[in-house]
Order: sequence, then structure tokens, then C-alpha cells
Amino acid sequence: MFLNLLLIFVPIAFFLEFTNANGTLIFAASALAILPLAGWMGRATEELAARAGSTIGGLLNATFGNATELIIAFFALQAGKIEVVKASIIGSILGNLLLVMGLAVFLGGLKFRTQRFNIQSAGLVTSMLTLSVIALLVPTVFDLAARQTEAAGLVERLDVNLSDATAVVLILLYVANIVFSLVTHKDVLSTADEEGEEHGPNWSVLRAVGVLLGATILVGFMSEFLVGSLEVATRSFGLSEFFVGLILIPIIGNAAEHAAAVLFALRNKMDLAMTIALGSTVQVALLVAPLLVLASLLIGSPMSLVVSPIEMVAVFAAVIIANSVVRDGETNWLEGALLLGVYVLIGSAVFFYPA
Repeated sequence: MFLNLLLIFVPIAFFLEFTNANGTLIFAASALAILPLAGWMGRATEELAARAGSTIGGLLNATFGNATELIIAFFALQAGKIEVVKASIIGSILGNLLLVMGLAVFLGGLKFRTQRFNIQSAGLVTSMLTLSVIALLVPTVFDLAARQTEAAGLVERLDVNLSDATAVVLILLYVANIVFSLVTHKDVLSTADEEGEEHGPNWSVLRAVGVLLGATILVGFMSEFLVGSLEVATRSFGLSEFFVGLILIPIIGNAAEHAAAVLFALRNKMDLAMTIALGSTVQVALLVAPLLVLASLLIGSPMSLVVSPIEMVAVFAAVIIANSVVRDGETNWLEGALLLGVYVLIGSAVFFYPA
């Protein structure tokens, strides 16, 4: 696998970090090292899921699906780069809905005239996604309204309080979603693709756990190096931290997942491709974002879920077009091109957005 060749950047990143090399080189090496490590984390999780059964396996996949991005965001949170963390949350939602789904639909559509998927399953996920994104944006609307009547200092404290309450609600919704998907209605949401893809484990439990722990630890180190060199690298590349958080970090953190969705689409398994793109987005909104909010309290650097107007508009646009694509249960290459076009437009706006 091509990504495995990038493992050479793991020792390179350690060498550059501990020899106090140029920050730009550390950033580049760490980013490249994270790509294959994320892939190995995903492979180890799949092996454990194959042994644990569908219910526990689904929970494992849900838990570790966005682990790489969560680790990167946690170290950014520790470094006080709160705006980068919030941008990475929004960027992950945009990346999954527009880039991942767009590539899968576009490339699959070039090979197959029309691709179909379980409309009931996709519809339930998009409904959950719409509700969760609205919940994420409530603090932003609250902030805009409260600033009309209250002092900025008080509003910021209220923003944090509201975000904490929102985080708890979202985690409860995540638990409800897991129970619904894996227990009470798993027969409704199952697909022929999923049944055809089931396979026995190829690794022992010890090997899978060892790989998962080892990859997670290395991702932690790479994330710390990445965040520590972020400021130098952004200046060197002429990029804003906003662009890095919204565009680059989500792509780096979810590269292996992105590739899997496209490969399933090329095999005409659009059910699985949609599950990856939409399911990962729901995980970010219902689990990753609230966990980071609660973690910020423990770190002593409280983070609210208030985002910039451009982020708010971008998320609404992504959810609207994603809903329009999945509503009829089939896709073609033009719909994929539309999703990618919206992503490029948003990426361009963020690139030119004043630092």
C-alpha cells in the first residue's frame, strides 16, 4: 500500500523535532507521518470489530473513526489554539460532506451511470446530521444576539456555559444514535453491501490491540510535533491558521477514511461509501466536538462552540447540498461534481480570508 511508504517520515519527524530543526520541515514530516498511522489505526479497529461482532464492532468503528483528528485537536487545545480547533471541527464536517462524498460520487459516477444506496439509512443519518449541526450552531446565534444587549466579557462566559450544556446534549444524542443504529433498528439500517463485506479477522487480538495502541501513541507524538510547528509553518507557507484548521488538518486526519469511501464507490458499493462519509460527519458533530468542549474545561482553557459567520454559512450550505444529493437514493457523477465545486468555493474563500 502506497501510504505505508510514508512511515519513513515517523523517524524523520522524531529526528527533526529533537534536533530543533526548521519548524516547516517538522510540520511537513509530521503531517506525512500521520497519514499511514491513521490507516493502521483504522485497520486494527476493523480487525477487532470482526472479532467482537456487529454491535460492539460498530461501536469500536464509531469510537475510533475520528481518533486521529481528535488527538490532533486535543494537542492544539493544549497549545491554546482554540480557533484552530474550532476550525478543524467545522472543516471535518465540510470535508466529509463535500470532499469525501463528492469524490466518491464523482469517481463512482464516472464508472457507473447511476449508483444506488439505502435511502432509508441515508435519510436517517442526514436527519441526525441536520439536527446536530443546528445544535452546534446555536451558540453562534446566541452569541450574535446576546452581544446586542450585554457586555462582551459576560457574553463570552455565557457562550462557554451554553456550549458546555450543548456538549452534554450532543453526547446523549450520540449514545441514542448508537443504540438506535446497533440495537433497536439495526435490521432497518443494514445493507446488502455490509453483509457482503463481512469477513473473519486476519490478525490475532494481541496484534490488533498492539497495532492500535502503538499507532495511537505515535499519532499523539506526531500531533504534538505538528501543532508545535504550526505557527512557523503557516508563516513559511503563507497560509493562515484558519485555513490550516479548516482545510489541511481534516484532510490529514481523515485521509485513510477518505480513500476507503472512494474505493467502495469504485466497486459500486455506494451504501458503504455513504456510511463512511455521513457516519463520520455525525461522529464529529455528536462526539468529537462535545468531547473537545468538555476536555477544554479540564485543561483550564474553556472553549465555546461559537464560530465565524463564514463557517456558519459554509456548514449550512454543506448540509443543504448533501441532503439534496441523498434524498432520492441514487447518485451520478454530476452530483459529485456539484459537491466538489462547493468545497472548492469554500476553500477559496477561506484561503483569501484575512488572517
